[in-house]
Amino acid sequence: MKKYYSLAMILLLGAVALQLAGCRDYETYAEQKEKERKYIQSFLDDGGIDGREIKVISYADFCAQDSTTDASKNEYVLFEDKGVYMQIIRKGEGRAQKKGENRNYLCRYIEYSLADADTTSGNLYSTAPDKFICKRTGDSYSASFTYGYMYATYGSAVPTGWLVAMPYLTPGRPNDKGAKVRLIVPHSEGTSTAAQHVKPYYYEITLLPEP
Repeated sequence: MKKYYSLAMILLLGAVALQLAGCRDYETYAEQKEKERKYIQSFLDDGGIDGREIKVISYADFCAQDSTTDASKNEYVLFEDKGVYMQIIRKGEGRAQKKGENRNYLCRYIEYSLADADTTSGNLYSTAPDKFICKRTGDSYSASFTYGYMYATYGSAVPTGWLVAMPYLTPGRPNDKGAKVRLIVPHSEGTSTAAQHVKPYYYEITLLPEP
């Protein structure tokens, strides 16, 4: 009887040990978010993709300088409520989207994973740009991809982090090069993949209204 009791205890302790080991390998959501914050801070400290020193400005400073960022100083404005960082390279030479308007956009982009330090998607060299339709309701924006790499990879939902830029852009045609922005997007404002894995991404996006 003692032998059977001892064997049962050994098996029980072994099972507990394996369970505890499994728990040690599991990251909580809070731990994942902390890692994400470190990825973003490291990206900022290292100067982003091109290694230039990044200057983060407040939303108040952004508004005070006519809702622009000085690209020569590599400025990014932080939207604290969303955790999104934005740099406007070009606003565009057209007009802002009107309230109540649905507008179709063509976009070229690159997507870079801060966690993996690698480009994960992009269409700079494809024959056709991605397309999405954007709706403005009051001061709110919503959008859906209708064609392209983002649509094929992530589905129709445009990341809400992309839409942070929309109130400040004025892309136009026919001679406009397009509005151009850089964004650092946390998982909560990103794609379904970003949300699932709690990973931040950097985007460089050029927009033109569809003719």
